[in-house]
Amino acid sequence: MFPWKRIYRFEPNQKTIIIMFTLITLPYSNEDLAPVISAQTISFHHGKHLQTYVNNLNNLLKDSELKDNTLEEIVSKASGAIFNNAGQILNHNLYFLQFQKSSEDNKPLGKILELINRDFGNFENFKDEFTKKSVGLFGSGWVWLSLKSDGKLEISQEQNAQNPVTRGNIPLLTIDVWEHAYYLDYQNRRAEYIEKFWTIINWNEINKRLG
Repeated sequence: MFPWKRIYRFEPNQKTIIIMFTLITLPYSNEDLAPVISAQTISFHHGKHLQTYVNNLNNLLKDSELKDNTLEEIVSKASGAIFNNAGQILNHNLYFLQFQKSSEDNKPLGKILELINRDFGNFENFKDEFTKKSVGLFGSGWVWLSLKSDGKLEISQEQNAQNPVTRGNIPLLTIDVWEHAYYLDYQNRRAEYIEKFWTIINWNEINKRLG
């Protein structure tokens, strides 16, 4: 579904080729999402947290039967540490690539707006439900908008590294409510982070994920 970049590294001592996942390149600078998400948070969240998941997964896959699978296939099939790291890479990739510079009048458009209006009545209803689930998710995790196999939209709370692809859904939009996603900028004010999150969504990107 999503062609994440992988590299091939030859290990001469083992005479094997290792397929490795790489850290995604952001389509914006670290400063571009401020003041919603600061450059410092992007630097730590993308450059350190996500890089750690990538490093961990590459090490775990070396001797795994899943090493040649796509990221989505790994998340759908794996368990334990491989699932946790692969899930967090998939989640973070979709999270970081859905953003653009902040705009106060930012609203959905095109096909995603049609589906939101059909399944939630209007954008405000959808936004209210998504926000409530984001504020109300206990502990660490994600809230997702995804497309089910029957063509209907679903808002779901996913704990830890979970992703709707494990249920056969197409993930469209997500918010990371692990504290490291917002604590440098908002401390314990998760609701404020969620409120400002809506101003940086790139709805053209969300439409692309619909296929």
